Amino acid sequence: MSTKWSDMPELPNFFDRYIKKVDDLPLMAALLQYTPAAILSEMDQLLALGDQVYAPGKWTIKTMIQHMIDTERIMTYRALCISRNESGMLPGFNEDDYAENSDANERTLHDLLEEWTVVRNASLHLFDSFSEEMLQRKGNANGLEISVLAIGFVLCGHPIHHAQIIKERYYPLLG
Repeated sequence: MSTKWSDMPELPNFFDRYIKKVDDLPLMAALLQYTPAAILSEMDQLLALGDQVYAPGKWTIKTMIQHMIDTERIMTYRALCISRNESGMLPGFNEDDYAENSDANERTLHDLLEEWTVVRNASLHLFDSFSEEMLQRKGNANGLEISVLAIGFVLCGHPIHHAQIIKERYYPLLG
């Protein structure tokens, strides 16, 4: 599987903002490069933040990590469905409702990162099982057309987006 995101004829609406954050690598190389441990490598700073937020109503670091786990699970489900020629529209999800009901702040940072690593390993196996034909298949998720390949790159770019938010908005809280 050597297809890069720049090889796609067009990027899906909305998700293009995540895909463009990924280096132009083959999908499996990107999934291996942008691991949870690589994206959130500054454990001391993350631990020091605890449950601080940069503004009222914003998510804690733990809630954000749970959101990344939930999103990866949902996106890989979508990829599986589309790869198998699912013709129906796949549902969306309300990220704020998921975050509010996750109880992420009752867990440890280490536990969340371990879970995300397990989820990523399952994602790696799933995407490695797809043929080139399956990767090119498109389906409808939450009213948007997206390919299996694009979903793979979203799995890399979505956490990069949140890591940038952590660096820009949360790390300044540490003084």
